[in-house]
Amino acid sequence: MPKNKRANRSTQSSANAFLRRPAVQIGILAVVALVIYILVASAGGGIGGDGLASNISVDEAYAIYQQGDAFFLDVRELSEWNEFHAPGATLISLGELASRLNEVSRDRPVVVVCRSGNRSQQGRDILLQAGFTDVTSMDGGLNEWRSKGYPIEP
Repeated sequence: MPKNKRANRSTQSSANAFLRRPAVQIGILAVVALVIYILVASAGGGIGGDGLASNISVDEAYAIYQQGDAFFLDVRELSEWNEFHAPGATLISLGELASRLNEVSRDRPVVVVCRSGNRSQQGRDILLQAGFTDVTSMDGGLNEWRSKGYPIEP
């Protein structure tokens, strides 16, 4: 048998032995699972509900707002609400949300908003943990909403 064929069989044998190790197989599975997770998260927008990405832009939120079938939940404090808010939104401050879940619609998509987008993510997560499925957080918050000229009330 020629020397190259023997070397080739030796290399294949070493590779097969390496791939048969449980630690290597687990490592390969972990890499595959990570790739699948990244693909699913990037395609679906993350951990959001069935119909909404976990976060949406102000422009996307306004498009949903114009359709009129979403529940807009403002998780800011009353003093912030009194300065300005989106017409038709419901105010439940973040600190009260867990105890007032029964006031949030389960029949419509929920868009959680705040001043800049940080508290709305926390509010979204509270709702998801409570079993709400169609929930999103508006990035940029109502400050960006107002700066784009979208409707507000004093």
